[in-house]
Amino acid sequence: MGSFKELTVYKKAFQLAMEIFELTKLFTPEEKFALPSQLRRSSRSVCRSIGEAYRK
Repeated sequence: MGSFKELTVYKKAFQLAMEIFELTKLFTPEEKFALPSQLRRSSRSVCRSIGEAYRK
């Protein structure tokens, strides 16, 4: 059995997380604190959850 990083769903989630990170760089200075941070954390959480589920 390979790594969870080889799963198609993980690859797609990771790619989307990177896209979200790049898009949140475009937020205005007024929006730079709470919203982008929350979006970044939640997108990384998806990848982390896939890895945890794979290990179980």
